[in-house]
Amino acid sequence: MRFELYRDASGHWRWRLRVQNGHVIADSGEGYARREDCEHGIALVKQSGTASTVDMTTKIA
Repeated sequence: MRFELYRDASGHWRWRLRVQNGHVIADSGEGYARREDCEHGIALVKQSGTASTVDMTTKIA
């Protein structure tokens, strides 16, 4: 896997996460005016490896 940092057509910074087979499995979903903000978004995703998984299809009584 690798994170790709790039500029979109409007000049904003974006990232995408690409796997071995070339498919993109995640992206920034928004453009950032500053590269540093985009890099911060990548850092947050990297930290999410410790995030829990919540099944939102389960009803809570």
